[in-house]
Amino acid sequence: MKTSNPVLSRLGQAAERERAAGYGPAGQPGYGQPGYGEPYPTASGYPASPPAVRPMTIDDVVVKTVTLLGITGISAIAAWNLIPDSLTGAAWMGAALTGLVLGLVISFMRMANPVLVVAYAVIEGVFVGMVSKYFTNILGFEGIVLQAVVATFGVFFLMAMLYKARVIRATPKFTKALIAIMGGLFAVMLINFVLAIFGVNTGLRDAGPIGYIFSLVCIVVASLSFILNFNEIEEGVRMGLPQRYSWTAAFGILVGLIWLYLEILRLLAYLQGDD
Repeated sequence: MKTSNPVLSRLGQAAERERAAGYGPAGQPGYGQPGYGEPYPTASGYPASPPAVRPMTIDDVVVKTVTLLGITGISAIAAWNLIPDSLTGAAWMGAALTGLVLGLVISFMRMANPVLVVAYAVIEGVFVGMVSKYFTNILGFEGIVLQAVVATFGVFFLMAMLYKARVIRATPKFTKALIAIMGGLFAVMLINFVLAIFGVNTGLRDAGPIGYIFSLVCIVVASLSFILNFNEIEEGVRMGLPQRYSWTAAFGILVGLIWLYLEILRLLAYLQGDD
């Protein structure tokens, strides 16, 4: 199975490794293992049962996702209340850079590491908390955080329903096109960030026509990225990936939700600023 989501790219490879190692969806011995079809030998000479691998389920992913969201929310609230306004910018940048590095490490690891995923949720909670505090307390956009949270989860559940009803499907063309667009967006945002450091304002993140269009494009792409997540999770469950990969799946959803929230928060700030 070829993967389509960069964050969940290890799911398909994991399935291939499990099958090559001789374990099927239910953890049964298979091709590639010595004595296929025969009991496993032991030191005493008596046959033993093959090691069982508990497959990942949708419920596993849901529980892990809710757990990570809870940790992120608690971390965000704690950061909002404990970090003074004077340190908002420093905490914002520190959490953003740390989260980026940790996110890349998790994305390219061969095995899901719950400790790193939980640490990522804590750090991103600080980042989200500082960004939200900046828009609320410093820029003065009252109520914008609650609006962004409601809109984010509303979009997420809408995409889940559309995927379940097969209104939108992760076809090969859809997947390739969306991955290419996502890569292009991140490249543009990185270039814009570097230019901003040197004092060059492209208007890409300002309350103007260009800023509106770019934010809307990011929101649409972030929303559609959940289709790739759902497809990868569905395929992972179908192929019987081990339960530990539910952490990887939950991590992927968390990344998408945070991205979508930030883009919606920014667009709402644009709209309120024009009032």
